[in-house]
This record gives sequence, structure tokens and C-alpha cells, in this order.
Amino acid sequence: MLKKLDKIRFRGPRRDEFLDLAESPTASDTEGSEESLVKPRPSLRDPEELRDPAGSGSPNMAAMQDLRSDSERLNEVKGHLEIALLEKHFLQEELRKLREETNVDTLKQELEKERVRRLDLEQKMNEKQQKETLCSRMQKWLYDRFGVYIEDFRFQPEENTVEPEEPLSAKRLTENMRRLKRCARPITNFLRNLSALSNWHSVYTSAIAFIVYMNAAWHGWAIPMFLFLAILRLSLNYLIARGWRIQWSIVPEVSEPVEPPKEDLTVSEKFQLVLDVAQKAQNLFGKMADVLEKIKNLFMWVQPEITQKLYIGLWVAFISSCVLPYKLVGFMIGLYAGIKFFIIDFLFKSCPKLRDKYDTPYIVWNNLPTDPQLKERSNATVSRRIQPVVSRSSLATIPAGVSREEETGRAHNTKKGAFHEVFNLPETERPLPVCENGWRCCLINRDRKMPTDYIRNGVLFVTENYLCFESSSSRSGSSKKNKVIKLVDITDIQKYKVLSVLPGSGMGISIATPSTQKPLVFGAMIHRDEAFEAIFTQYMKIVTTGCAET
Repeated sequence: MLKKLDKIRFRGPRRDEFLDLAESPTASDTEGSEESLVKPRPSLRDPEELRDPAGSGSPNMAAMQDLRSDSERLNEVKGHLEIALLEKHFLQEELRKLREETNVDTLKQELEKERVRRLDLEQKMNEKQQKETLCSRMQKWLYDRFGVYIEDFRFQPEENTVEPEEPLSAKRLTENMRRLKRCARPITNFLRNLSALSNWHSVYTSAIAFIVYMNAAWHGWAIPMFLFLAILRLSLNYLIARGWRIQWSIVPEVSEPVEPPKEDLTVSEKFQLVLDVAQKAQNLFGKMADVLEKIKNLFMWVQPEITQKLYIGLWVAFISSCVLPYKLVGFMIGLYAGIKFFIIDFLFKSCPKLRDKYDTPYIVWNNLPTDPQLKERSNATVSRRIQPVVSRSSLATIPAGVSREEETGRAHNTKKGAFHEVFNLPETERPLPVCENGWRCCLINRDRKMPTDYIRNGVLFVTENYLCFESSSSRSGSSKKNKVIKLVDITDIQKYKVLSVLPGSGMGISIATPSTQKPLVFGAMIHRDEAFEAIFTQYMKIVTTGCAET
């Protein structure tokens, strides 16, 4: 193509070819117009110069040279225009071929489709954003209204927090016992009033309550009556809290004297306090354990004849609830509860023998064994089975005139050795049957000032003539730490209470003798009442016998 352009460029001024090129079918309208503008330029010369070709020599020659230079310029310009037109022609051809090869129309259609698709997607996105905005607003509104309640139902792992334990303090212990007593007082008063209603403590009050209850049960108003009583009790409590003085009780309340707490407690008083609390906790836990063990044994067929009654009763109740209407069942239960509470229980409490024979719930509950009772029964059964038969030769070794009980009494030993050797007593002295194993206690000798001599832990025994205390810290059989008191030498014996702030009569026994300035105290005795009765009975027997002899 460049070679063709070079040939055209140096071909010279050929006007006819230039005209033909302008009239070629491939040329555009603008190309023809440009040629038409180029053609008339030679006619712009001055007509005088064309008319007078034979002028003077030098001026004409100069004019001719100028004319030739102008024509050469025109030819050069024409060549440039031809080159530009040819380049345009070839570029148009190349453009047409590129359009045919690349399918521009198809691309335009696809581009238009993509544009339409983009518009659709934008429209959908806008709609979705509007919906999300509406949903977010709704969620925000719901969270503002119900977010607090929703947070309560969120599952979270339970945190195991260990509460710090308070150190043992006698003052704190006494305060807690008083708090417990104050909180339990309304419950105990309520139970006392119920018991008074059942026992007809106030005949008029019990009669009115019986008539009102039976009338409500007859008309099916038992449950509304109890609800009304609960509302009435809360109303009275509100008035009492507001300052009203309202007191209603079937049994008059006994106000116990409030003793001021002691600020400073001695070692023995603190020890006695701990022992008192331990005794109360032991008794309370024992009662709770007895109740739970009886219920467990009732349902586990430990006593088949007792559990059989419960089994039959449950079947009767189940069949009755399926056959009879609920209104009738409720009426029967309410009627039986009223008669049982106001009449049957009163008769059974007034006549114990009648209760032991015909009060089925009472008989069943008392006959239910606890686990320690079952263990004792099994041990007794085993001991009966493996008990050896005493041969005649062994019986012959027992001296004549001596009973078997006296022989076993002589053989009674303590942990440190034989009983009479430990306390340096005659062989005939042995513990009474009520205290064969002794009573655990602590001896408080208030004449001593040393802590080691002030309190001693040990076991207390009572014989026919002596009161013996075996110290736990005594290493040998016969030790100075053991205490032996003749019952005849006792000048006074009383129940003793170390801490007066605690409820009850205490857990100690005070014994005065001529050899001690202050009475000896045997404290922390769990079976204090039993020990006191045994010691006092034996003491009175010896005193009575001595007076009779004199």
C-alpha cells in the first residue's frame, strides 16, 4: 500500500485522474465537496495577468515563475489530499472487515440484554433493601418491646459459685439460733392452733369451725373457703404491719423471757454452746432421717403387710376416680377429712388404747421400721442363729448362789481394763444396767485454773454406791485423771445449764460434794435426762437406806 502511495505522490499533476478519483463511487460526499473547493482556485488570479501574456519580459517571467510555484504547491497539496483519501478508504475497508469478523450487532444485542438484566437486578436489590429495612424495623420494635423477656429464655451455662463460709463464732451461732426460733414461731403457733381445734381446747371455737367446714364441704365450697381464709390471713398481716394490734389465737401464746446476750464467753461456755447446738442438730437430723427412711421402706416393700394396705388403697382410689364423678369424689374426701380431724382424732387422742387398736395410719406409721431398726433386727437374727449352746460343764464352773447377771457384771471391762481395777473399787461394784456403756460427757472442774485440768472428756458410770468418771486422756488403767465420787457424799445434785441464753434446760448435771468448793459439772451429755434420773434414783435409794438403818 505504501508503494502505491509513493507512485501516486510522484506521478505529477494529472487533473483528469484527480477528477476521476473525486468521482469514484467509493468517495464520500465530503470528498467531492473538498475537490470542488480545490478546483476553482486557479481562477482566482487577476484577469489582467491572464489577458496580458505578452507584457514586458522581466515582469512576465516573474509572474510565470510565481504561477509555476503556485501550481507546484497545488500539486503537492493535491497529492497530500489523495493520500488522505486513500488512507480513509483503506481504513473504512478495515473497519468493515473488523465489523464482519467480530459480529458487532450481536455484541450490541448482548450488551443491551446485559444492561436490561442489570436494571432488573438493581430494581430487585432496591426492593430487597426496602423489605430488609421493613424487617429490621419490625425486629427492632419487637426487641425494644420484648427483648427483656427474650433475654430471660437465653440458655447459659450454670456458674458454680462457691459461697464463702463464715468462721465459727459463738456470738454468730447464738444469733442464728435466735433468728431460727423467731422465724419458726408463726409456724409453730399455726400448728398449735390446729391441734387445739382438733382437741376441742375451746369448745365454742371448735364447734363453730366444725359447723362452718362441714357446711362448706356439703355444698362444695371447701376450696373457696380455704382460699378466703388465706386472703383473710394476709389482710390481717397487712393491718398488723401497718401498726394495728390484732391478736387472735385459740391457744394463748406464752411469751418466753428474752435474756440479754453475753458479750464475753468463757471457754467452757463456748464449748457447751457448741455441744448444745450439736445435740439439737443431731436430734433434728435424726427425726428427718427417720421420716425419710420410713417413707422409703414403705414404698420398697420392706414390710409387705404394711405396703399391701397402701397398694390396695391406691387401687380403690384409682377405680373410684375413674367411675365416680369428681364432684362426688371431692365431696366424700372433704366430708371424711372434716370428720377425721374434728371427731376421730379427738377420740383417738383421748383414748390411747382405742388409737392403738383402730387408728390405721397411726399403726402403719409406727410399725414402719427405719434402717437402724432393720439393721438391729438382722443382727439379732444372726446372733440367735450362731449363738452357741452353753454346755453343762460351763454351767458347773459358776459358783453356787451367784446368778448369771452377777457373773457377767464381774466380767464388765472398760477400754483401759477391768472396771473395778480402773477405779480401785471392790469387785462387787459394777455399772448399773442403764449405763453399762456409760454416758459420754465432759467434766468441768471449776476449782482448777489450768485448761488441761479444767475440762476433761470421758465417760460417766454409776454403780450402786459410786459415781465414776473415766477420763479419755488417761493412759493407764488406774489414773489420777479419773474421778470417783461416793453417792453418800453428794450434798446436792441438779440439772445444770451452762449458757442461759440458749433455749431448753441445758445438757449438764451439777454435783456438789464437801471436797469441792464449786460443784462439779458433767456437761455435754446427750442423754442428760436419763443419766440424771438414774443417778438421782440411786442417790435417793442410798440416802433412804441409810436413814432407815440409823
